[in-house]
Amino acid sequence: MTKVAVIAHSKKILGEGLGRLRELLAEHGVTDPLWYEVPKSKKVPSRVEEALKEGAELIFIWGGDGSVQRCIDAAVGSAATLAILPAGTANLLAHNLTIPIDLEQAVLVGLRGLDRHLDVGRMNGEHFAVMAGIGLDALMIRDADASLKDRFGKAAYIWTGARHVRTPPTKTTVKVDGRAWFKGKASCVLVANVGSIAGGITAFDHASPDDGMLDIAVVTADGAWQWARALTRATVGSAERSPLVQMSQATKITIESDKKLPYELDGGARSSTKSLKVKVVPRAVTIRVPNPAH
Repeated sequence: MTKVAVIAHSKKILGEGLGRLRELLAEHGVTDPLWYEVPKSKKVPSRVEEALKEGAELIFIWGGDGSVQRCIDAAVGSAATLAILPAGTANLLAHNLTIPIDLEQAVLVGLRGLDRHLDVGRMNGEHFAVMAGIGLDALMIRDADASLKDRFGKAAYIWTGARHVRTPPTKTTVKVDGRAWFKGKASCVLVANVGSIAGGITAFDHASPDDGMLDIAVVTADGAWQWARALTRATVGSAERSPLVQMSQATKITIESDKKLPYELDGGARSSTKSLKVKVVPRAVTIRVPNPAH
């Protein structure tokens, strides 16, 4: 029988809670899983490492995008399969992989779904599965993390984003696969492994998490009006057709900024930096996804 582990962010809620998760697993024959509860996502990697040492073959990760990202970062290169129980605010990876935001259904996906081998990005030594960025998106996420997200959910991102749309763009240089690609003022640089971002907007039409490539977008919008134009284009049409957005694909990306800015990975804020080095790691992690036949 497959050895199962559960790693749960204890402050996140999905369905009837962790007690119900135990019951569901037991109903399907998983009566004694390795069980780890953590108070914050930063504690996830050490629990993943412990579960792997104990021989876990299937790891259920209960939490938001931050917990999932840290689980993936620790699991890259291992033989374990990960099953996402999306208990966060945005649940971006779950949405992109069509994993239901429902406890009972997500458990069934974890136990009976298909294994999909996904690429990840590696930015400044840390892996991400959805997207990473520097500039306005990171400022928005950093400020939303300051307890607002737990109180207001997705609305926290809207509020903090509105606060930063007047932040002036920064001189930025971007290289893709070793060649100069962008040099100018940018308000945001995003590197994506999947197509859809918050709100179900498909920002990267060509992105796929198993194509061996990363997608990059530089947004040059300056001020609220230009940001509104760029977001409207992404919502109702195609972001790459906006004159305020430049897009490309690459396996390696270098981003240099004139001043230190915070960056983010899968919705988790990181410390400010002037330099980001990114590369794709093909087929780096196995995720359990829905089986269309069920």
